[in-house]
Amino acid sequence: MNWVIFWTVIGWLGNAVFFSRFLVQWYATEKNKQVVVPVLFWWLSLTGSLLLLLYAVFYDKHHVIIFAYAFTWIPYIRNLVIHHRHREAHTDCAGCGKKIPPQSNYCPNCGVKVP
Repeated sequence: MNWVIFWTVIGWLGNAVFFSRFLVQWYATEKNKQVVVPVLFWWLSLTGSLLLLLYAVFYDKHHVIIFAYAFTWIPYIRNLVIHHRHREAHTDCAGCGKKIPPQSNYCPNCGVKVP
C-alpha cells in the first residue's frame, strides 16, 4: 500500500471522527432541550485526536500540528474516568428498582425517599 494514501486516509478519518463529536453533542442537546455532553462525545474526541496525532507524528511531521494534538487526550480521558465513576456510584431505588444518581434524596423516577 502506498504510505501517502494510508496516512491521508488516517488524517481524514481523524478529522471525520473529531468533527462527528459536534453532531453527537448537538443532537443530545436538542433532544434534551438543555446542554448535554454525552460520553460518546469524549470517546470521539479521544479517538479523533489520537488519529490526528498519529497522522502528525508519522506523516506530516510538523511540530505545530504535533503539539496541537499532543496533550488533548488528557482531559478526554479524565472526563471518561469521571463519567465511569459517576455511573458506578448510582444505586438502585428500593421503590422502583431503577438507578438513582449519587447523593439523591429522592428517586427521580418514583419519588421514594432515599435512605
